[in-house]
Amino acid sequence: MNKVYPDATSAIADLRDGCTLMSGGFGLCGNPENLIKAVHATGVKGLTVISNNCGIDGKGLGILLQARQIKKMISSYVGENKTFEQQFLSGELEVELCPQGTLAERIRAGGAGIRGFYTPTGVGTVVADGKDVRDFDGTLCVLETGLVADFAIVKAWKGDTHGNLVFRATAQNFNPLMAMAGKITIAEVEELVPAGAIDPHHIHTPGIFVQRILQGSDYEKPIEQRTTRPRPTTPGEA
Repeated sequence: MNKVYPDATSAIADLRDGCTLMSGGFGLCGNPENLIKAVHATGVKGLTVISNNCGIDGKGLGILLQARQIKKMISSYVGENKTFEQQFLSGELEVELCPQGTLAERIRAGGAGIRGFYTPTGVGTVVADGKDVRDFDGTLCVLETGLVADFAIVKAWKGDTHGNLVFRATAQNFNPLMAMAGKITIAEVEELVPAGAIDPHHIHTPGIFVQRILQGSDYEKPIEQRTTRPRPTTPGEA
């Protein structure tokens, strides 16, 4: 029952060329930083990566892209990465763009064992090209398939030795869904506690979905775009 690995390197040791990899996070928030770096260090190639976006140049999944370890991206937002743009326009990188809500539901469906579902999102656009479109009570809907992956790497705020996970804030957007949809799910956490130390009512992802867990370290938590306003110069000034 103890699922703890000593480090990210040992946790992803069986990752192989051509694997499908889900990577949690929203922008650079909630990225499994230690696991991404470990994947980079393996040098594996030909990965199909499922993630909301592909990080930015030199950060997050961007380091895998720059090392040309990714063959295909299934994602919803790619606008912050120049390397992504260059590889896509040159034909080096295959890209499957998916509306963000549809992507989340495809991952959730995959984790729940649902092979496909119909949604009105994307009807009449290139998103629906080549897919079955049906009329449901006067609303056209396109068939989307559930997504699963050989490996899912996720990042949680807290976890226990049985793999139960608690996420914080924006990190809840994709990490919990991907934890359910990986054939092998590997979680890195900021705080690793003994089994039973987390109130069951506070658990977001039950340990049954997590095969491996490790204590993360040295989190950078980079900010994609920092937007601030000047500090007030007069007391009480808004």
